[in-house]
Amino acid sequence: MRTTWCSASVLVSLTVLLWATPTAVSQPRIEEPKSRSQSQPVTFEADCRIVVEGSRATAYCHNPYPETDRVQLHVECERWWDVDADSAPVSIGPAGYAELTERCWKEIREVWVSHRPQ
Repeated sequence: MRTTWCSASVLVSLTVLLWATPTAVSQPRIEEPKSRSQSQPVTFEADCRIVVEGSRATAYCHNPYPETDRVQLHVECERWWDVDADSAPVSIGPAGYAELTERCWKEIREVWVSHRPQ
C-alpha cells in the first residue's frame, strides 16, 4: 500500500511541476505594415472588355477613375505572314469611354490592352 501512495504522490508532483512550468512557443514574426510613402503608388487603369468576332478584335474601355489612362489595343495574328496590329494609343480622361478596333487577315491568336496611366 505504501508503494502505491508513493507512486501516486510522485506522479502528482511531476504533473504539477510540468503543468506549472512555462513553455516557450515560437511565434511567427509579424511585420509592421509599410507606410504609404514606402508602398507602391496606386495606379488607376481603365476597365476594358475585349470582343473577338472572326478576324476583328474590339476593346471597349471605360475609365471610372479621376486620372487619365492611355490605352492601346494589341492584336497578334495566327498566321506567320499576317502582320500583327497595334492601335494608336488613346487617352481616356475621367469618366471617359473609348472603342479600339484592329483586325487580322485570317485568325487571331491573342488580343490584349496595355495601360499607361498619366
